[in-house]
Amino acid sequence: MLLGSEVGDLQLVRDRFQALADPIRLAVVELLRGEEMCVCDLCDRLHLHQSKLSFHLKILKQAGLIHPRQAGRWIYYRLDQEAIAHLSAYLAQFQTQPYQPARPCPD
Repeated sequence: MLLGSEVGDLQLVRDRFQALADPIRLAVVELLRGEEMCVCDLCDRLHLHQSKLSFHLKILKQAGLIHPRQAGRWIYYRLDQEAIAHLSAYLAQFQTQPYQPARPCPD
């Protein structure tokens, strides 16, 4: 079970959610779900210039959410399944917490 109280772990979770908060980066993650894609294909599907896409790919890579693979002059990207599982495990902690009603406020 993931310990959400660990400072380093919370920083990693925050960084990953922050990387996913941008609509373009979220679209990249959606496209990479289940398949590896070349930068040229990502540019075509997202209707973006390579320079703009490269900025977003860099942020996703720094957050550990994607991995590049170079083949010749092309770079292919895929999701990091461990990073996705890490975020899923973090969120799952909130589903298993029993509901505690609020304490009454003092008058």
